[in-house]
Amino acid sequence: MKLRRQKHAKKNMGFYKHNFHFSEPFQILLDGTFCQAALRNKIQIREQLPGYLGGSTQLCTTRCVIKELESLGKALYGAKLIAQRSEVRNCSHHKDPVSGSACLLSMIEDGNPHHFFIATQDQELANRVKKKAGVPLLFIIQNTMVLDKPSPKSLAFVQKLQTDQLVPEYQKQSIVQLKEKEGLAKQEGAKRRKRKRAGGPNPLSCLKKKKKTQEGQEPSAEKKKRRKRKRNRVKAEGVQSVQKNGEE
Repeated sequence: MKLRRQKHAKKNMGFYKHNFHFSEPFQILLDGTFCQAALRNKIQIREQLPGYLGGSTQLCTTRCVIKELESLGKALYGAKLIAQRSEVRNCSHHKDPVSGSACLLSMIEDGNPHHFFIATQDQELANRVKKKAGVPLLFIIQNTMVLDKPSPKSLAFVQKLQTDQLVPEYQKQSIVQLKEKEGLAKQEGAKRRKRKRAGGPNPLSCLKKKKKTQEGQEPSAEKKKRRKRKRNRVKAEGVQSVQKNGEE
C-alpha cells in the first residue's frame, strides 16, 4: 500500500513539475484543519512530507490562519503551535483579517504564480481549489498524507496548452499584422504560386513538338508524289514508243 501511494505521488508530482514548473523547495500552505488532523494522527509533517513528495519542502501559512486558530481557543492550541512554527507568507488582509480558507484562496489567485500547495481537511475549500488549474492539493486520510490527483481543471488547462489554444486573440492578430508589415504574407503567397506553375505542363512546348513532326512528314509525302509522277511519265513514254513502232 505504501509503495502504491508513493508511486501515485511521484506521478502526480511529475505532472506539476512538467506542466506548471513546480520546483524545490515545495511551498506547502497549511490551514488549521490540516494542522489539527496531523496532530490528532501523530503525523510529523516536516519530517515525512519531503520523502513523500520527493524533494525539500517549506511549511507555510498566513496571519489570517493563525488568527483564526487563536480565536477558536484552547481546543486548537496544538494546531496553532504547528502553524506558528511555519513560515508566514504575506497576504493582503493586514488590517482586516478574513477566514483561513478565504485567505488561502487569495494566495493562489492569478494562476498560482508562487506555486503553492494547499494542505487542508476542509472539503469546501478543497472543492474550490480544484476549480483552479495548477494547484496541488494535500490532505490526510487513514493516518497518512495524500497528494490528490490533478483536477479536471488542471488536465483541461494542459490539454489546451498542448493544442496551442491558449494564445490570446490579440496576439494572433498582432502576428498577422507583423507578417503583413514585413511582407512575409505576400512572399509566402508568391512562393506557393510559383510552385504550382512549375509543377504543371507547358502547353506551348507540346504544340511545338507537334509542328515539328508535321513539318518532318511533309517532305516525305511530296517525294512519294514526285516518284509516282515519274513512273507515270515513264509508262506513258513506253506506250507511245510501242505505238510508233506498230505504225511503221
